[in-house]
Amino acid sequence: MKLYLVQHGEAVSKQEDPERPLSEQGIRDVQAMADLLGHAPVKVARVWHSGKRRAAQTADILARAVLSGDKAEAVEGVNPNDPVDEFTTDADVWEEDTLVAGHLPFMSRLVSLLVTGESDTELVAYQPGSVVCLERVDAERWVILWMLRPDMVTEE
Repeated sequence: MKLYLVQHGEAVSKQEDPERPLSEQGIRDVQAMADLLGHAPVKVARVWHSGKRRAAQTADILARAVLSGDKAEAVEGVNPNDPVDEFTTDADVWEEDTLVAGHLPFMSRLVSLLVTGESDTELVAYQPGSVVCLERVDAERWVILWMLRPDMVTEE
């Protein structure tokens, strides 16, 4: 089972729009990532997001490229400061590949907890629009297969 953990794309400032939708650059970055993943081909059974506008937009763009069937959906427990323990307990029993679009520090702490068992160890350098692919090796052990950041797939 693979788990794709995505930090939402670059968002506009709170002063510009309190809902913080994706910026034009954020949309371009996430679309470039979606194009790459769609050609990989990465396919998932579900795409989840936090419900915040920037995460929902990120999930929707990626879902068009990697989701077979349904639309992205909001789930609880993946907001910036939510505890990661409960999420990891659930992930350890999933059978279907899943993509989750969320926020820092949650995503970074989730990667660390799944791979090392400790949520405070920073393993990956997320930037907006980054995707980390984890694979479950056994019931409680995950490994990082790869990571892509927008600066690796977009032209300046």
